[in-house]
Amino acid sequence: MNARASFIRMENSTREDWALIVPEAMRMAKTLPDRVLDHLRLLDGDFGGFPVDRLTHCLQSATLAHNDGRDEEYVVCALLHDIGDTLGSFNHPDIAAAILKPFASDANLFMVQNHGIFQGYNFFHHLGMDRNMRDMFANHEHYDHTQTFVERYDNPAFDPAAQALPLDFFEPMLRRLMAVPKRSVYKAAVDPSAQS
Repeated sequence: MNARASFIRMENSTREDWALIVPEAMRMAKTLPDRVLDHLRLLDGDFGGFPVDRLTHCLQSATLAHNDGRDEEYVVCALLHDIGDTLGSFNHPDIAAAILKPFASDANLFMVQNHGIFQGYNFFHHLGMDRNMRDMFANHEHYDHTQTFVERYDNPAFDPAAQALPLDFFEPMLRRLMAVPKRSVYKAAVDPSAQS
């Protein structure tokens, strides 16, 4: 059994406690891609009434982005954009954005965070909602970036006959992207060169 900190309230923690905790946290961080891949696999066979299951939709989105020459970060964002469907039934883009926030650019993070509203242009009117809800972002610098994602990679990725590269094709990209966070409140604690 691993040694454990002795405090029962964080305010009473010590440097010695954190010397035990940080290495454990770093070990867990290194296995983040494994957990993300496991969660993606939960989407396999979950159709939710759609023409393809949720994993196939994610794979098709990522495949379309990859085949269009998008960079690895963008492709991984396409792969993970709907990963939150199982946990965030009413806010799935927020789940994907939270997972990607330490690793994605502002443009790609905005795209993932808001793809649901932009995709809504294609179906909100069938639910009695405003299909033009995306217009609230009309002047946002990442509007076109997000609209393009939905039009080219999210919207057409419901085709049972379309190509979808397998998950193991994207795994190395995911691992590379999640190897080092670009932003995190803890970055300076684990990477002394990040301190200013």
